[in-house]
Amino acid sequence: MSSISAFRFVCFMFFVAWINEVGAGKIVFDVTKYGAVADGKTDNSKVFQNVFDKACQSEGYSSVLIPDGKYMLGPVLFAGPCKGPIELVINGALISDTDVGSYGNKLFHWITFYRIDRLAVVGGGSLDGRGPSAWPHNTCSKSKSCNPLPSSMGFNFVNNSRVTHLSSINSMGVHMNLYRCSGMKFDNIHLIAPEDSPNTDGIHIGESTNIDISSSVIATGDDCVSLSPGCSSINVTDVWCGPGHGISVGSLGRMANEEDVSGLTVTNCTFTGTQNGLRVKTWASSFASNAFDLTFQNIRMENVYNPIVIDQQYCPYDNCQKGNSQVQIQNVKYRNIWGTSRSKIAVALECSQSKPCQKIELSNIELVYSGAGGPASSSCNNANGAAYGPQKPPSCI
Repeated sequence: MSSISAFRFVCFMFFVAWINEVGAGKIVFDVTKYGAVADGKTDNSKVFQNVFDKACQSEGYSSVLIPDGKYMLGPVLFAGPCKGPIELVINGALISDTDVGSYGNKLFHWITFYRIDRLAVVGGGSLDGRGPSAWPHNTCSKSKSCNPLPSSMGFNFVNNSRVTHLSSINSMGVHMNLYRCSGMKFDNIHLIAPEDSPNTDGIHIGESTNIDISSSVIATGDDCVSLSPGCSSINVTDVWCGPGHGISVGSLGRMANEEDVSGLTVTNCTFTGTQNGLRVKTWASSFASNAFDLTFQNIRMENVYNPIVIDQQYCPYDNCQKGNSQVQIQNVKYRNIWGTSRSKIAVALECSQSKPCQKIELSNIELVYSGAGGPASSSCNNANGAAYGPQKPPSCI
């Protein structure tokens, strides 16, 4: 751990200890005492926003309580900075407004946290994004210029915070979307959507650092966890992923001057029936950037279609521009990965001809093809590195 990361960790632990110390003296703001109605029909957006604003501007440690019951609400913005630590205790069930037009034409979230330090979202309650009403409006599989549907929760410029013991089902878009966040912890969360639901990533992370995701279940129609440019020091531990598209770095290289991705560690995770397992993807004709120091270790695959894949020819649309990716991928470690592959090619490292992958490590790989027609195989192009220990399928680097 670097000195900077160690300092941030100490600061975060100090925050947690401080919360525990002052918790007994916190000020509780019960939304039902301010007019919230738990009938599943009344729009509680203004009440929730007003109560959060009141708690945010109170001195000391404040708690916004959403008791048991069903609360319907449209898009809300919980904005700081707050005068002290603040928590949102969700004991009830939150149900979204199904009017997609109410979220605006640009990317927005159903529930947005903005510029808040020392936030805790807890309680054991649930979010119902009512995605089936919105998914027919998703056009992102046909056009890269589409407007994504709203995320259930968005965290923008949120630091030193925690989300725990929360369930999210049927999000319209991404379940939890992070942008420019630091020092956030997600644990004991359940993110659920049908396998065929479009772009319902579990947790999408962009331009953020020091993010920990642990002890959670993510079963959606897209990536369980996805990283876009500018991410560093991301840890994913003890996560059950599936169905979905696995854990993805990228796609990278789409825009000029993208920030690098570095310091991802995925460990002690299980992938079940996912379209991909551990994936790094860059656009075929891309701008220059870097992805490095990625470690995937102690991973179990159960009937996963592409367990290990680097794809530097990524393009999900028709009429893609051909070319060589300019994203440099290096120092990627795959260690102790075992299980079954639905595809005969269990390890596919398709790197860029102009920027070959460097320092790829395969260590103790045991992936068995679950179909008929012989054992699993591997495929490598422009991938440089080394293999150690048992290799099933035989290593191609």
